[in-house]
Amino acid sequence: MTGIEIITVEKRSELKDFIELPWKIYVAYPKWVPPLKKEICRLLDPLRHPFWEFAQRILFLARRGKETVGRIAGIIDGRYNRFHNEKMGIWGFFECADDPQAAAALFASVEKWAHEKGMTFIRGPLNPSTNHEAGLLIEGFDVPPSLMMTYNPPYYSRLIESCGYFKEKDLLAFLIDSYYELPGWMDRLAGKIARKKGVRITHFRPKDADAELAQIRQIYNDAWSGNWGFVPLSEKEMQDIGKHVMEFTDPDMAFFIYVEDEPAAFCMVFPDINPLLKRLNGRVGLLGTLKYFLYKKEIVGLRLFMLGIEEKYRQLGLPMLAFHHIYEVVRNKAKYRYMEIGWTLEDNDAVNSLIEEAGAKMHKKYRIFSKSLS
Repeated sequence: MTGIEIITVEKRSELKDFIELPWKIYVAYPKWVPPLKKEICRLLDPLRHPFWEFAQRILFLARRGKETVGRIAGIIDGRYNRFHNEKMGIWGFFECADDPQAAAALFASVEKWAHEKGMTFIRGPLNPSTNHEAGLLIEGFDVPPSLMMTYNPPYYSRLIESCGYFKEKDLLAFLIDSYYELPGWMDRLAGKIARKKGVRITHFRPKDADAELAQIRQIYNDAWSGNWGFVPLSEKEMQDIGKHVMEFTDPDMAFFIYVEDEPAAFCMVFPDINPLLKRLNGRVGLLGTLKYFLYKKEIVGLRLFMLGIEEKYRQLGLPMLAFHHIYEVVRNKAKYRYMEIGWTLEDNDAVNSLIEEAGAKMHKKYRIFSKSLS
């Protein structure tokens, strides 16, 4: 058998191989949803995506003879390391044939690069941070991924563990299906909270997008700052979300909760457009526009992408009010048949218990791995 050669991606043709490899890997995995190639290209471009303003990366390909059999990115996120006072390297965008030799060579290359940069440990998969796609799917392979959630062959965990990686943290996703009814106690409590003086819900205003996005960023960075793996969102990253993600949101599903004229919480729920992305198969163009109009009726799900509550308002029961509002919107829009909630940290007992008490069921699990470089 021909040996493995590791190539550092430098040429346009090599970047093309890096981006297109998943289409070869997932031929046998029909639940996979192809990303838009142009968006992956933009996300990996240090000159175009704002994540790289504070980060650096290197891309590797594994080739056996003339065939590309694997890929991986090495990443150093300066914002994360400064915020947590750590020296963490990251691996992400990993795809590989069931080839232990190729996987070992890819991880060895990333580890060597991160170690030479002064990193003391390495964590992944992060594509490229917890503010984007994160975690390796380890439970729930029989269900397609929802928007901005990962999917991978089951054998990936075996390849990763064979390279000396151990579980660091699991991420959970929960599901509410079409038979869902809001528990009576939550309905009553939400009504009580809503009737409190000064408590109100306002929807995201696209006409004031800059100010609204700045408010979302402030709430997000305050609400999540104590969480494991948190990376502060920069102003440019928030603007990027507004430009490339908010455009397809349901306006009734992006809202603030105000308390005494102060924005206390923000919730963002996106239509799960993955069924459409499946149809597009990585490309938009004129045919993609036609497919949107032909198949937009297949967008029947939601993903609760973000629910952030500022620290000083966490004892007011605002999550119940958010769930109640989402439930009422969905109840009046018969097209939605399910909502995925997540991800959440496995040890965030308060949040996970509330989600389960609200009637959601855990249906997917993702894993973050780490390894010492010392």
